[in-house]
Amino acid sequence: MHDHRKLGRELDLFDTDPLIGAGLPYWLPDGAAVRHTLEEYIRTVEQRAGYRHVYSPVLGKRELYEISGHWSHYSDDMFPPMDLGGEQVVLRPSLCPHHAVIYRSRSHSYRELPLRVAELGGMYRSELSGVLGGLTRVRSIQLNDAHIFCTPDQVAEEARAALELIGGAYRALGISAARYRLSLPGPGGKYVDDPGMWQRSTALLTEVLDRSGVPYEAAEGEAAFYGPKIDVQVVDGAGRESTLSTVQIDFHQPVRFALHYIGADGAKHRPVMVHRSIIGSVERAVAHLIEAHGGALPAWLAPTQLAILPVSGAELPEAEALARQCAGLGLRAEIAGPERGTLGARIREARLVPGQAVIGAREAAEGQVALRLRDGTRLDPRPADEVLARIAALVDAHSIELRA
Repeated sequence: MHDHRKLGRELDLFDTDPLIGAGLPYWLPDGAAVRHTLEEYIRTVEQRAGYRHVYSPVLGKRELYEISGHWSHYSDDMFPPMDLGGEQVVLRPSLCPHHAVIYRSRSHSYRELPLRVAELGGMYRSELSGVLGGLTRVRSIQLNDAHIFCTPDQVAEEARAALELIGGAYRALGISAARYRLSLPGPGGKYVDDPGMWQRSTALLTEVLDRSGVPYEAAEGEAAFYGPKIDVQVVDGAGRESTLSTVQIDFHQPVRFALHYIGADGAKHRPVMVHRSIIGSVERAVAHLIEAHGGALPAWLAPTQLAILPVSGAELPEAEALARQCAGLGLRAEIAGPERGTLGARIREARLVPGQAVIGAREAAEGQVALRLRDGTRLDPRPADEVLARIAALVDAHSIELRA
């Protein structure tokens, strides 16, 4: 069983400090490399799927969240408003109100739909100190979020396509879903009171799950306040379950923000919002990846992709040249020279690095490297250019394999 809180600190990925505050982790250089790589992967996946990226502020007027319904249904999880010049502004608890306003800022024809708007943006939750821990429960969240504005007859296909994106990302990350959950409303007043809306959106998500062929379970009391969800659940080493990814159908906020598009008949029509997140919060995703892989992340995601090990100081110039080649190819490499111990000690120290390039006198003379893989495999010395080209190809393909 791996604990990301322990491993993350041992591997110098992230840390916390009481002076910054509970639930507010900071990312160290190696952790920042992992986070940046993950974010860029998601952006690329979304761009290829027809999403357009935006940036929006982490603050909003209280009125924004009164319109969206967050203030009446979700204010207990929000930070208190701040008074600024006679107005109250709030740290946002979600990105969807901002995206609704972005959609509303321009007129739209039915020919433009579906309009897929994505953002990797910050949001804030007023979590109690007792539930905070590592990266899984934090107060400052970087969310992989997107909202698809579409016609009613496009909803099911857009939700199905979102599930496919989630599945593809999980394969690249080397993780799997524990189960799929159809999250429905439960008793109580925290949900929007519109039975017809709930019936329509639940029927659509049920259709999507049935067509996708994934087994799922329905769970009452787990819906968002504005609509049902498909939640993709993962489990950590201790058996604790959490939601990593989600797909939601929302008829509520388009009404609240008076969103519309011009149909083929020239009249105004109401779009539907599909909320979807491929990896959820970056913090929770990285926590799960650390635990699922025991710190041995896939090569494309690893903070150091190649450890360069000169046998002695005499091979240091060749090691430095190899490191420059790696930088030119966009590979993250680190030289572990003899000042850090014996070759055996350095190999053990780099045990989580996908590849270790050993350079002895013979390899230095012939321009070769002897590659050792994380799984213990030793490959025959090969020309440095060839070795790096193979590593770069695996990284570019977002492969979870150590060699082709």
